[in-house]
Amino acid sequence: MTNTIAIVLALAIVSVFVADAYWLHWNLPLFLARNFAALVDYVSFWR
Repeated sequence: MTNTIAIVLALAIVSVFVADAYWLHWNLPLFLARNFAALVDYVSFWR
């Protein structure tokens, strides 16, 4: 991965979060946090 691709990818991710905060109101950070917590519970089961 080149620096250009990494910067473009980071800007795309940040722009999705900004668009969610100002226009979409999908509560994307909360959705991702809940799914990450569920993933951690699932993975800890297999430990």
